[in-house]
Amino acid sequence: MFTLFKMAFRDLGRNRRRSFFSALALGLGLMVLLLMAGVITWELTSSMDKSIRLQSGHLQLRAKTYDENKASLAYEDLIENPEAVAAQIAALAPVKLATPRLYASGIVISGEESLGVRIIGIDPASAANAPFQEGLVSGQFLSADDTGGILIGQTLADKLGLKAGDQVNLLVNTANGDVQQQAFAVRGIYSTHTPGYDQSAVFLPMAKAQAITNTADHASTIFILLKDGQQAAAVKAAIQSGQYEALTFEQMNVLLVQFNQYSNGFMIFLYLIVLGITATVIVNTLIMAIFERTREIGILAAIGMKGGRIMTMFFAESSLLAVGGILIGLALGGLLVFLMGTYGFPVGNFGITGFLLGDRIYAQLTLNDVVTLSITALVVTLLASLYPALLAARMEPVEALRGGK
Repeated sequence: MFTLFKMAFRDLGRNRRRSFFSALALGLGLMVLLLMAGVITWELTSSMDKSIRLQSGHLQLRAKTYDENKASLAYEDLIENPEAVAAQIAALAPVKLATPRLYASGIVISGEESLGVRIIGIDPASAANAPFQEGLVSGQFLSADDTGGILIGQTLADKLGLKAGDQVNLLVNTANGDVQQQAFAVRGIYSTHTPGYDQSAVFLPMAKAQAITNTADHASTIFILLKDGQQAAAVKAAIQSGQYEALTFEQMNVLLVQFNQYSNGFMIFLYLIVLGITATVIVNTLIMAIFERTREIGILAAIGMKGGRIMTMFFAESSLLAVGGILIGLALGGLLVFLMGTYGFPVGNFGITGFLLGDRIYAQLTLNDVVTLSITALVVTLLASLYPALLAARMEPVEALRGGK
């Protein structure tokens, strides 16, 4: 076997430029796939993390009749005495924090411009607001007794030309079906680097949100973060009651979970297409080598080399090309993923329903992706080289010698 690999290496060296570019083609294909795998892995992980921190939590407790899409403010759809309910949940060992939140739909008006928003009533003292406090870009954060200030996102501020301290009018739907309008000062502007969220989420202190929506001592949900997200199902079973239901982050991010489940199958299909295209370059290299070495193959067969051994020799050549291409791909792909993971790529205000996407795309490569893609590249290349190897093995010595003249 060592002799065959030695011969294969020598044969590839006869036309070094062709051999190099054949390996490079496979390497570039692998590089692209490594980058794609890294971007998808990062996006899925990042989107779920953003969703948990910004909107769903690990769990939410709601009234069984509450419909998130309608943002109902009817008393029967809300949680009564939410501070007490949140305190009971927060006392459970696996729970990191629990805080009430009130959701309402509304419109922010600034001069001639207006945008529909989701108004969120929060407890300003809760640690659940860390993403907004840490992301404060101007102004100051809300306080519990603030009755005239709101917190808006950077994207919304840019669209309406607002800065901290500016006045806006806020139209809010109320529990009795009316619409209330009030002037507010932009107390602060935050950025979570998630344009879709920063454009739509406007925050009020819980007391003020309850007052303007006529939902005194009620909240839409209890937002819950756990010390370990794996405990979501167990905590859900512990806090559900006849009046309220608990939803885990998987239930609240169905589209994201489904995409994560199906992405592996989709990516494998894509891997095979890209690697199949690049492997044809190696196949072409081997076929050209066979026609150039027809006489040599005939001589080897004439002196007793079996077809299986000739076939193995060409498999050895394709293996060396594949290994070379994989090493090139790992080097280029690793460098590209490193740069992408460090600096990212700006995408602006781009969003997909059901996903919270940041304003920059990064890449995060896993060992599983590296191993899977490397093995797949090797297997696809060897399978693709089966035809030229069989072509060489089935040559008749006399015909090969005559054809090589």
